[in-house]
Amino acid sequence: MSLLLDEIALATARLAEAGVESPRADAELIAAHVHNVKRGELHTVPDAAFDATFWADIARRANREPLQHITGHAYFRYLDLDVGPGVFVPRPETEVMTGWTIDRLREMDVAEPVAIDLGTGSGAIALSIAQEVPRARVHAVEADPLARGWAERNITRYVDSYTAGRVLLHAGDFTRGLSGADGLAPLAGLAGTVDLVVSNPPYIPVGADVPPEVGEYDPSAALWSGADGLEAMRAVERIARRLLRPGGLVAVEHGWQQGAAVYWIFSEEAGWRDTRNHKDLAGRDRFVSAVFPGG
Repeated sequence: MSLLLDEIALATARLAEAGVESPRADAELIAAHVHNVKRGELHTVPDAAFDATFWADIARRANREPLQHITGHAYFRYLDLDVGPGVFVPRPETEVMTGWTIDRLREMDVAEPVAIDLGTGSGAIALSIAQEVPRARVHAVEADPLARGWAERNITRYVDSYTAGRVLLHAGDFTRGLSGADGLAPLAGLAGTVDLVVSNPPYIPVGADVPPEVGEYDPSAALWSGADGLEAMRAVERIARRLLRPGGLVAVEHGWQQGAAVYWIFSEEAGWRDTRNHKDLAGRDRFVSAVFPGG
């Protein structure tokens, strides 16, 4: 066995002891990052090339710093995104919702569909839609300046190869509506014309226990959302009403325990149609979709 593989085995034990959920995978991914090889090529690294930076990064992970902050990358569908302090690290669960929205946009009888991503963070959802629905125009909204900086970085990185300028980044707080300096006044002209509103908003109830990787490193504005975790969800519902055309779609991620409560935010009594909860890869309620009334 090579020196690096021996060190990975020791690092795996250290990460497991620290409570890291996937210690072997994280140790291998850190090793691949440090040695600039693919994960499947770790056995090819000669002993003389072992980089002790590996152990510094393992120490960071043992202190529960997110793997993506250590490597500087988060993989989301077909994207390799730059991430770091100040931006929410995109999760695999969100890929499921994003794939659903992409499928629905492709099915629409619309030449150039318009989508709005509320609270875009790193730009993962907006960029995926633009990449996989070639004629779509996506407005990505982010209130936090640090997160918006990461989104701008990722949009700039992909603009030439995939999105051709079809992702437009806006500074604004969607919880404040379409008017006012802090709201989405630049999008007011789109009211009643948008084909899809999508969001992965904050949805954790204030005071809930979360892993250190989340509570200590993800930005608080991307996590907490009132006593029941649904304040931002209600804001998405309000603004989706203003933006969507008749027959337009909304899709919003939520916590797996919130499926029943979220359903009533987009209920038939509130005027929405075809409201459905959708499962994530673990079979748990993960996002809600609904059709805007009038379509």
